[in-house]
Amino acid sequence: MIYKIYAYGTPVLRKIADEIDQDDPELSSMIENLYETMYKSDGVGLAAPQAGISKRIFVIDAEPMAEDDKELHGFKKVFINPVIEDERGEEWLYNEGCLSLPGIREDVKRKAEITISYYDENFNFFEEKYDGMKARIIQHEYDHLEGIVFTDRLSPLRKRMLKKQLLAISKGKVDVNYKMKFPGN
Repeated sequence: MIYKIYAYGTPVLRKIADEIDQDDPELSSMIENLYETMYKSDGVGLAAPQAGISKRIFVIDAEPMAEDDKELHGFKKVFINPVIEDERGEEWLYNEGCLSLPGIREDVKRKAEITISYYDENFNFFEEKYDGMKARIIQHEYDHLEGIVFTDRLSPLRKRMLKKQLLAISKGKVDVNYKMKFPGN
């Protein structure tokens, strides 16, 4: 099943997501549906809150970016109840976009390295280190679980400059090739 992508301005994107229980009967289908939705929307990552589900899970498949960054080849993972334990290294800028904020791309600073603990789709526990683009993709999706969207990481001036675009998105005045849910509908 393909979920609707929840647009900027919907309350679920500002809520800290709830942990997932290992015995959640919907977990397997949720993972499958998140992947299916991400692929249909041409994304490389999707967090459950973006699909209107306030649960601590996100999926990543960065293969579409592997042509430009060979390190991303085969980087496909499920992160359940993740915790970023540490962020370190030089902050670096990269032009990010988000399925929940279509048409907006901005340079965002993030730390170069992270340590993250999480469970996989079989509820096996992992603590791993990532750097570069892998770390960035994880940080972006993790932010969604914390009620943060990437524009929150911009300067106040840049946010003011985007105000009209963000308002248009929240009112459904966007043209996308995937189904979206807007505030109030």
